[in-house]
Amino acid sequence: LILLDSLLQEISMVRMDWQPSQDGLQQILQLLKESQSPDTATQREVQAKLEQLNQYPDFNNYLIYVLTKMTGEDDATRSLSGLILKNNVKAHFSKFPTEVTVFIKSECLSAVGDPSPLIRATVGILITTIASRGELTNWQDLLPSLCSMLDSDNYTVCEGSFGALQKICEDSAEILDSDNLNRPLNVLIPKFLTFFRHNNPKIRSHAIACVNQFIIGRSQALMLHIDEFIQNLFFLASDEDPEVRKNVCRAIVMLLEVRLDRLVPQMNNIIDYMLQRTQDQDEGVALEACEFWLSLAEQPICKEALQPHLDRLVPVLVRGMKYSEIDIILLRGDVEEDENVPDREEDMKPRFHRSRSHHTNNTGDGEDDEDDDGLDDDSSLSDWNLRKCSAAALDVLANVFLTELLPVLLPILKETLFHAEWEVKESGILALGAIAEGCMSGMVQHLGELVPYLINCLSDKKALVRSITCWTLSRYSHWVVQQPHEQYLKPLMSELLKRILDSNKRVQEAACSAFATLEEEACTELVPYLGFILETLVFAFHKYQHKNLLILYDAIGTLADSVGHHLNKAEYINLLMPPLIQKWNVLKDEDKDLFPLLECLSSVATALQEGFLPYCEPVYKRCVSLVEQTLNQHIAHVQNAEQFEQPDKDFMIVALDLLSGLAEGLDGHIERLVAGSNIMHLLYQCVQDSMPEVRQSSFALLGDLTKACFVHVHPCIPEFMPILSGNLNPEYISVCNNATWAAGEISVKLGADMAVYIPPILNPLITIINRPNTPKTLLENTAITIGRMGLVCPGIVAPSLLQFVRPWCTSLRNIRDNDEKDSAFRGMCQMISVNPGGVVPDFIFFCDAVASWLNPQADLKDMFGKILHGFKNQVGEEAWTKFSEQFPLPLKERLQTNYGV
Repeated sequence: LILLDSLLQEISMVRMDWQPSQDGLQQILQLLKESQSPDTATQREVQAKLEQLNQYPDFNNYLIYVLTKMTGEDDATRSLSGLILKNNVKAHFSKFPTEVTVFIKSECLSAVGDPSPLIRATVGILITTIASRGELTNWQDLLPSLCSMLDSDNYTVCEGSFGALQKICEDSAEILDSDNLNRPLNVLIPKFLTFFRHNNPKIRSHAIACVNQFIIGRSQALMLHIDEFIQNLFFLASDEDPEVRKNVCRAIVMLLEVRLDRLVPQMNNIIDYMLQRTQDQDEGVALEACEFWLSLAEQPICKEALQPHLDRLVPVLVRGMKYSEIDIILLRGDVEEDENVPDREEDMKPRFHRSRSHHTNNTGDGEDDEDDDGLDDDSSLSDWNLRKCSAAALDVLANVFLTELLPVLLPILKETLFHAEWEVKESGILALGAIAEGCMSGMVQHLGELVPYLINCLSDKKALVRSITCWTLSRYSHWVVQQPHEQYLKPLMSELLKRILDSNKRVQEAACSAFATLEEEACTELVPYLGFILETLVFAFHKYQHKNLLILYDAIGTLADSVGHHLNKAEYINLLMPPLIQKWNVLKDEDKDLFPLLECLSSVATALQEGFLPYCEPVYKRCVSLVEQTLNQHIAHVQNAEQFEQPDKDFMIVALDLLSGLAEGLDGHIERLVAGSNIMHLLYQCVQDSMPEVRQSSFALLGDLTKACFVHVHPCIPEFMPILSGNLNPEYISVCNNATWAAGEISVKLGADMAVYIPPILNPLITIINRPNTPKTLLENTAITIGRMGLVCPGIVAPSLLQFVRPWCTSLRNIRDNDEKDSAFRGMCQMISVNPGGVVPDFIFFCDAVASWLNPQADLKDMFGKILHGFKNQVGEEAWTKFSEQFPLPLKERLQTNYGV
């Protein structure tokens, strides 16, 4: 590959009457041809030459010339020339000389109607790329030119300009509806509407697609013509072209959210139409139509509107859940055994680490569980398809109609679940899983029969039946755990563990995920079976390929979270730790497989407590090293972004989280490790990081180190506290939550020395505790920290009692008795003794919070009694009787029994 220097010399300053040199043109064409070579060395050379040529202003003129004028060349070469130019526009457009910009723009407009569809599409991409570089305002004749070309009798000109306009509408919707350009939409929308009845389907499709871009933004220009738009959509409802039908469905789904008022009068007809389209021969159309049921479920009118149609809709959705023939081919559904086939790297989905968040043990259900409906059971078909959309629609409708869905669904389930064809049976099992959440109360009476049937399906000869059965059973695991173990839990567990060792990778994955869900539901109920469970999970270590290994880490981590210290037995540790440490030693510091392994080890270290001691030193040192490396790479990037890439901060986040797990598990034993490291210096940098997830994990570690080895945190408190108080911002809920919790832990350790730090912390916490819609966990941590500050410095906190006592009491009434709750309530008692008037207006809330204790320690119970009796004596018997009549009966009885008031 030799590009002559003469070419570089010929690419000189550009004149308006620009013409290429033939020699230069031939060499550029040669370069474009070679860039299509599969040989990577050639590719690299071409890339280097392209970079070099970019230094010459009219190189871009050559590229546009090849795209628009060289009609004798093949389309692929011309299009490639346009795409290279598009990348140059993205990277360097502001540096283009004016005459080059003008030349490119005029050439684009001249080629909009090129006879080749590929060239028209490339020109459209180039136009929208220039437009989105802020050029819509500078390219005055672009929109008028494209608009006038729409009226051309030449089909390719009309189609090409519509294609370009559609791309501009997609990329620059907001600017088109702004005053900067004198609101071109006021002209464009009526213009587009005139093409809805064009005789060419491609043009009709473009016209709807253009208007569709402005529905969600409620563009004023569209709202003025909304009735005409909807009438035109109805006119096109049965169009013979699938792309047109797809765009009609897409429009109706968006209008449901934006202009429901306009659809309501026609709702019955629309539902009939969408029922037909959900069964469209073209799966793309069926998928767009199926989205309608998901959207409708979010509207208040859903129940009333759909009730009369349920008996027709439900069978359509269940039919949509059946694997299509193409799905089965793509999923290699006829391959039963593939455990020895290595995973391809492209099958690996990116993983996202969930940073550590400090929770109090409340009695309610965790409100921030992942919303995992498991409908991505076909993970290798990770794109959204009709099967997943149908299952998701049935799931949301089950949550709208609850048990009213069952009279329609149960006969269908009876037919599908026991069907001879495995594809039908599989879709029935998926449907049964989809309704689990919404229809649970109505399904309970059938589960005694269905769960054993499903457990039996776990050994079906078809892998796709086995994998979906794992998921569906996990959706009913809450019920299983509440039944006699012998009857359901034990057989389910033993079959699921067999499936974890299945010879099919998809089944292994589904079984691992289902088992993790079962672990979360069963918690310590699994303790008697731990040996058996661990043997299976450890055996899977040696069996699994790359992708499933990452899911196995999650199942082991969840097991550790669920059974806690029960894992700390020599025989369990000897089973579990060698394979984990072996993986730990094999993985390099820059391998992203470290993320799930570190997450898993964090849970294991917390559960094993002292049992983790033999492994803690190398793990601790490596985590500190990962944090340090990431911080250093970040500094290098900030100082020289050209030379050094921004590091992946997830390495630092998972390392901080594992250090938290070690601190929590090892407690005082971590002191020796902290003493020999620079972790406090590194942590000081981490709490100031710009990325919220880094700060979230950093404050969690600060709190855990405060609990475990305060001697090393103490000297750094003056530096850390101003940063901590600056992070009490509920806009970043998880950062705020962990910083608040850490402040409470520091208060307990600092005692009266906390006084100097309380004022800047107390005010934000009072704001948070009174803020509407604050998540429960943050409210609880805020209340506990206010209580703890009141415990160590009651004189400073008590004067503000009136501002927080009511939400404080309501936040803490629902959490279980534990040490954090204990110290917070002691603080409240101290504050009341300093400022009794502060609690008087909300005393009923204090009474209720006191009654939420099951077994307070004797001295705390004594404090409660003194405050209650003090209040009663202060107001007198008659007033107390009147006051206590407001109490709900359970509260009255509890206070009478426990405190004699």
